[in-house]
Amino acid sequence: MKKLLVVTVALLFVVSNAFAADFAPTLLKLSADPVIQYDFDGSDLKIPVQVSGQKAGIIFCVYTRGKTDEIAATQNGFLGWHYVNKVDTCIYYSPIRSFDMGAQTITWDGKDQDGGVVPAGEYTYYMWSFDNQGSKTMAAYDLVPGRGKTFHELDEEGLPLDRPYFLGSSWRWRIGNDPMDSTLLEETSVSAAEGWSLRDQQALQPDDHTLFYRLVVNYDTHTGGVHKFKWVPGGDSELQTDWGDNGYSELVSLPQNWLCAANITDDYIYTAQGDHYIPEALCDFYIWDMDGFLVDQVDMTKWWSSPDEYAAGGQMNGGPNTMWLRNGMAFLNAHTSCHVQMVDPIRYLESGEREDFVVWWNGNGDYTLDHNFEETAMLPWVCNDYNVGPYKYTISADDNLFNIVCGYDAGAVTFGLCGPDGTGLGYQAFAGETAGRKNGQFFVDGETPMDGLYLDNSQTGGAHSEYDATLAEANLYFLGHDSISGVISSAVGVEGEAPAAFSVAQNSPNPFNPTTTISFSLAGASDVSVDVYNVAGQKVDTLVDGFMDAGSHSVVWDASDFSAGVYFFTVKSGGLSRTMKMTLLK
Repeated sequence: MKKLLVVTVALLFVVSNAFAADFAPTLLKLSADPVIQYDFDGSDLKIPVQVSGQKAGIIFCVYTRGKTDEIAATQNGFLGWHYVNKVDTCIYYSPIRSFDMGAQTITWDGKDQDGGVVPAGEYTYYMWSFDNQGSKTMAAYDLVPGRGKTFHELDEEGLPLDRPYFLGSSWRWRIGNDPMDSTLLEETSVSAAEGWSLRDQQALQPDDHTLFYRLVVNYDTHTGGVHKFKWVPGGDSELQTDWGDNGYSELVSLPQNWLCAANITDDYIYTAQGDHYIPEALCDFYIWDMDGFLVDQVDMTKWWSSPDEYAAGGQMNGGPNTMWLRNGMAFLNAHTSCHVQMVDPIRYLESGEREDFVVWWNGNGDYTLDHNFEETAMLPWVCNDYNVGPYKYTISADDNLFNIVCGYDAGAVTFGLCGPDGTGLGYQAFAGETAGRKNGQFFVDGETPMDGLYLDNSQTGGAHSEYDATLAEANLYFLGHDSISGVISSAVGVEGEAPAAFSVAQNSPNPFNPTTTISFSLAGASDVSVDVYNVAGQKVDTLVDGFMDAGSHSVVWDASDFSAGVYFFTVKSGGLSRTMKMTLLK
């Protein structure tokens, strides 16, 4: 009997370890020609696209290209829902279409969203996709994405992390860990100085991940700012008293006692305040430098506060209370209003012009993330109303600046999707979605082996009015995602016509194994070089070195003899050059 017990225990050990495995997702990837010729003659444009890894739902978009100087401070649409400022804008987007893996075709009839014929010229196309047919895959047990959490995708050299961080207020999880091994969760204890209260998730210092920042508020003095800490695994994190003023950033006045997530670029710390509880119109965006001193305070009451809506029965202020950074842009959102916004602090700081701060704004009127649009609404078209859905707990953007916002209480949908200019692209749903609760969704899109969409599965707990937390699968899940861009031009390949400017497209496919195509256009004939460098800055290959005519060109890099990792390619023509990053997977 004792021998049988030993054998049984041994078998259980073997079985339990057989199920333990690191998380290694199958990535969804799209690839298509980066430069496409089209005569804009009323015929159907058929674009071959390769879908790999997973099935995909794809939205095809066509945007203006190089028109930012012509599109400045424009607000239009029903109720003026769309504001754009110096950003190329959407002229056409398709409904989402489901595709199998393999060679597929995207068809466009050359018309804009209103059915008008698009004039000949040069345009940017996008293909945005996610797996809307497969099942979610667990990436971490008992860790739920939502407000107060974020992801960090780059290492201390600014290159993609093999295992990005999923960050909470005082813990870190490396995506790629065994989802069921709770011992891999990295934790610390974080305490604010006496009289201060901590808010929101940690933000890692880009060049040193042992250092992180937390927002703090003082409810007695109505002030707020940032603390800087050193991470102590399993212990008490240490306030860095040699930073700022004894570990504190320069403080700001907070009539609302509210600050939303601290987010960090290489040079600045961003945060914002906006609280729906007070009747005064007030909303500010704060920019600190990396020494903790306030660089600027940008007044955003025009966008997030509304005396008219307050008089109509809504709230004076609508936020923001969540923030996401991508490619230098800050995306702002709040669960208490219909507003979604993208701002460019760097553009504003460089120009000194307040108007340069806001790039786009999406408000009530396009039915994506709108409040009180129903005919039965108690407060018709009031945006700042936290008593109605959708409750937008998170915002996240991918590398092409498509952004998703949690769509809880908007029906059987997962998120609302907006394009790179804020155009509402409607609600999207994963396979099996219900009208149940949604806590949050985030992109990892930094050319890492973990790229994709990370989201909760709280819908299993039921709808808002009957939610049962004991039934909810409180974990982090993965779905495939990818987006790509390219150029559609009437000039490409047309004899006697040359591109108006030197341009370089992102290599395709990317990531790749083992070959990828690098495409570029020359405004005039010149000497051209195309070189490949490793992450140490060493030249490892030369693909082109010679004289080339004006027009569009492409070259294939065969990396069969190179190890997996991140590389950079530089295209030089005359006095112009462009460097872009690419990832080799093996």
